[in-house]
Amino acid sequence: MTRLHGGLRVDIMHIMEGFLPSPWWQVWFLVSLPFIIIGLYQVNRLVQEKREALPLLAVAGAFVFVLSSLKLPSFNGSCSHPTGTGLGAILFGPCIAAVLGLIVLVFQAVFLAHGGLTTLGANVFSMGIAGPAVAYLIYKAGTRVGANTYATVFVAAALADLTTYIVTSVQLALAFPGTAGFLGAFLTFAGIFAATQVPLAIIEGAVIMLVFKYIVQLKPEILTRLNLLSESAVRKLREASA
Repeated sequence: MTRLHGGLRVDIMHIMEGFLPSPWWQVWFLVSLPFIIIGLYQVNRLVQEKREALPLLAVAGAFVFVLSSLKLPSFNGSCSHPTGTGLGAILFGPCIAAVLGLIVLVFQAVFLAHGGLTTLGANVFSMGIAGPAVAYLIYKAGTRVGANTYATVFVAAALADLTTYIVTSVQLALAFPGTAGFLGAFLTFAGIFAATQVPLAIIEGAVIMLVFKYIVQLKPEILTRLNLLSESAVRKLREASA
């Protein structure tokens, strides 16, 4: 966190309770709501049609909780953390990842005082919607052009983290443009956290790549069932790692 605006503190991916003024906290609730509704529908369909994927869904949710709970201080007095949402987005799509993000953020706000309920819409959009959407699109694009699967996962996860950080900076700049205006406020917010968030994004990308590799080795049939990889692609990846 860092001290901003009259001594209040804000974490770049967990905007604190009461920090966003009206109408911005309401706006982000409205923007996030459609994605959550679609995500709940997709979760329900997943439960009915692909129950064997539920343990992996639980792992993806736990992964988000653990990584996003890690607060790492930086030299400038702020703190940053990874998000973990890229894994869920790659495995299940951005809307289901949004539901996982919502569950995690509610739990953290209520029990860990990490984030807030009035700012839940903004936090869900940045960490649970925007970041996962980028991860999903990059993974699908990489798959279509035949890029290396593990490299694609790395880039998708790293950019998902950076997207969350950028979107939160945009949210704060819209709410608090100050005398410098939106652009000046955005550069201020983004600059505060860049020193720690960029290396964190790289580390997160590497960690999620390794987790994905572990899934390929341990439960490859789930990846083919989820239409993430063909059987031939899984076989090639496993042979290359042998």
